[in-house]
Amino acid sequence: MSAPRIITREELDRLLWGAADILRGTTDAADFKNHILSLLFLKRLNDVFLERRQEIIDEYVKSGKSEEQAVEFAEDPDEYGRGSYYIPPKARWAELMKVPENRAEEIDIALQAVEDENGDIFNGILTSVRFNDERRFGGNAKDLDAFMQRLLTHFANIPLGNQNLIDPDILGESYEYLIDRFADGAGKKGGEYRTPPMVVRTIVEILQPQEGMRIHDPTCGTGGMLIGSGRYVEDHGGNVKNISLLGQEKNYSTWAIAKFNMLLHNFPDGRIELGDTILSPKLEEGGVLQTFDRIIANPPFSLKEWHGVEADQDTGKVDSKKVKERWQNDSYRRFSRGIPPTTKGDTAFLQHMVQVCNDRGMVGVVMPHGVLFRGGSEASVRQALLQEDLFEAVIGLPEKLFYGTGIPASLLILNKQKPDDRKGHVLFIDASAEGFYHEGKNRNSLRWEDILRIVSVFNAWADPERIPEAVEQLAKSWIDGYELHRKRQLKRAPNKELKDRIDARFDREEAEVQAAQAAVMDWFQAEHPGGRTSLEKFANVVSLEEIEQENDFNLNISRYVDTSDPPPQMNVKAELKKLRKLEEKRDAAEQKMNQLLEELGYGV
Repeated sequence: MSAPRIITREELDRLLWGAADILRGTTDAADFKNHILSLLFLKRLNDVFLERRQEIIDEYVKSGKSEEQAVEFAEDPDEYGRGSYYIPPKARWAELMKVPENRAEEIDIALQAVEDENGDIFNGILTSVRFNDERRFGGNAKDLDAFMQRLLTHFANIPLGNQNLIDPDILGESYEYLIDRFADGAGKKGGEYRTPPMVVRTIVEILQPQEGMRIHDPTCGTGGMLIGSGRYVEDHGGNVKNISLLGQEKNYSTWAIAKFNMLLHNFPDGRIELGDTILSPKLEEGGVLQTFDRIIANPPFSLKEWHGVEADQDTGKVDSKKVKERWQNDSYRRFSRGIPPTTKGDTAFLQHMVQVCNDRGMVGVVMPHGVLFRGGSEASVRQALLQEDLFEAVIGLPEKLFYGTGIPASLLILNKQKPDDRKGHVLFIDASAEGFYHEGKNRNSLRWEDILRIVSVFNAWADPERIPEAVEQLAKSWIDGYELHRKRQLKRAPNKELKDRIDARFDREEAEVQAAQAAVMDWFQAEHPGGRTSLEKFANVVSLEEIEQENDFNLNISRYVDTSDPPPQMNVKAELKKLRKLEEKRDAAEQKMNQLLEELGYGV
């Protein structure tokens, strides 16, 4: 029996994106992503099922059963426990490859069959897309058949069993790679379901989720923030089986992708609910909202229809009085600090998150800058949260970071258990200036050094004496995480060539972290005009008293962090010396001119 084929992350990325190449030109990215991801998941289920099926057969043969008996036992769904799933014959990849026609219909039937067999796990997610749709894919039935055969054949050549993956995490990582590629090409729609991974990493590093915690994303999209939290716990030696990941997403197809994502990242106990968090929060018991240790989110910016009140048919406008009446009586008492504006739902999501944060919890949320300074009811909400001393940090991010929008955003960090030395103060960080991000052609991105700078300054609370140690500790934690994955992959590598490739990859990634560490320290130690430090131009710890009395609870970052350099001071003594020399030259020139005039007979 030949050894199983082992594939690396890079190879898997390339193979999976090859499926998207088959679809390109037939439909756009916003449509075909769900079909690719569904087929990927079905193939993964098939390959894991076949592995488990063979194990069951081998176990029964070893116990004295005949081959025929063992095969019969392997067809009993009850033999497939936690982490493996029974795949009915009609849904097995080999059978789909034999279908002579109507292949799209057979794929739909297969997905339905797997869902029916494992409904408690896959209820509604496998059937979230339809393949038998000529309008979606274009062409006629014959063309659709040929098209589906190309997809089936492509995935047939991608081994996705546990024995084939160099690391159990790489399938989830490649799945996220696909989602990123789709989001990048989806234009405005992309921002509806995906937060850039390096932004997620920044928030997770600040929140530091721990084993035993309940972590929640009320607008979870494809689940990237929850998964990032889980991976943080794992990379720091925690047991991921001892954390709770819970989210809610209102878009049906995005909800299905999030469910897939959790399963492929080996978080089978993760709970993703379908529904609108503001209008119908699902994570509640007996009319009381559940609470969590960490809330991490990127809600839709300034959502207009957050309130669920229909606009007047004649004027097209929403009656603000109706909105106020409805939400003053919110059964969950989320909006006691102020009813959000009719056309902007930012503070609705913010107040919901504060409400579901327990007494020891933290909130890390992406928000548009308007939340920091807009007036009206949003100002009331902001003032109340400040007076409750919940704001721990306000962090300005660069522009063009997010899919589908060019506006800069901010990270708000709220903490219901602020350390004593941070009480009564807010840390402001301006990470939006040029040099604090990678400038891309269409979209900017955060680098490792940018995350390291932001998180280290937060961890050190902008204390210059603590910055070097904070930078060193954070960089070390990242390298330690790489080493965990390196050891796991080397253990699986079947030959020296693959081991060398693995070592080269992790050597490269660790070198990137070391380079980021050096870059941050160079930045920290740099000198600037006027004697100001890099840290002073980047961050500032401000008292609540100053925020209230001098700024009327306005949190606009530019009021507290001055990134500009002062104009150069004039050296009066040196400038006077220059002036005297110029005067001497002028006097000498005038004397020479008078002499020449006299020689020409023009007396002066």
